[in-house]
Amino acid sequence: MQRVRVVDSHTAGEPTRVVIEGAPPLGDGSLATRRERFLREHGDFRRAVVTEPRGSDVLVGALLVPPDHPGRTAGAIFFNNVGGLGMCGHGTIGLVATLAHLGRIGAGHHSIDTPVGTVEAELRRDGRVTVRNVASHRTRGSVAIAVPGHGAVVGDVAWGGNWFYLVREAPCELRVENAPRLTAFCRAVRDALWSAGVTGTGGARIDHIEVSGPPFDPANDSRNFVLCPGDAFDRSPCGTGTSARIACEVADGTFRVGDVWRQEGILGTVFEATAEPGPDGVRPSITGAAYVTAETELLFDDADPFRSGWPP
Repeated sequence: MQRVRVVDSHTAGEPTRVVIEGAPPLGDGSLATRRERFLREHGDFRRAVVTEPRGSDVLVGALLVPPDHPGRTAGAIFFNNVGGLGMCGHGTIGLVATLAHLGRIGAGHHSIDTPVGTVEAELRRDGRVTVRNVASHRTRGSVAIAVPGHGAVVGDVAWGGNWFYLVREAPCELRVENAPRLTAFCRAVRDALWSAGVTGTGGARIDHIEVSGPPFDPANDSRNFVLCPGDAFDRSPCGTGTSARIACEVADGTFRVGDVWRQEGILGTVFEATAEPGPDGVRPSITGAAYVTAETELLFDDADPFRSGWPP
């Protein structure tokens, strides 16, 4: 019986499962190299941790691993039901809350290495976490694509730790009860992007679709719906998506460095975002709160037909 110790949390409604003990050894090399090794050689473990019957499509996993650089607080490899993620904003907030819950860190400044670079995290005394993300930028603005059943759709291509296509006009009101319709729209947009050959830098596949609309609370700046790879929608306002949105707003001159952007998610929860100039775009900082929901030990029985999760 293989045993894997995990701690679960949610950040603004979006769940994170941090693997504390029992992960397969990933050997030496950079976090990017270890991430590729994990995805290539340990798909069964990835699925077993986050997919049914132990998890669900919406669950994001985080491997707690040695960092790339001495003196960093931790290293993290984020993954979901279909593969790996570059960075994960809500997941980093959840990871910091988990480390605090375990007594491994206290309030103050912490550095987390990820496969796409080092992010800085500030654990506040009120329990909220501010994540200073990797440099974010827009590569193409107002990219029009033909989407079957929806006509011409216009959006921006931007990097916020993952690749996004950001659509400013939603096909319907951004309410959670409209999630099936919004999911279908975002899937059609993503498929059209791939068919049209629209990519990120170096041919990188755009695997996150963000649709924006007016906020329900006038104290906020925008409301969003984000479809993640694997076709689960983000319950939170999406940290990397908010970073990509901030990069677009700065590029358009509609958001100034030093201002505060309040991003409302599909559940009505909010991330606060600021930005500072960087050599390649901007460095967004995202603030939110995470709550630990469980400490548990996952059991993997060799006789279990769904030991490695479902679907295979």
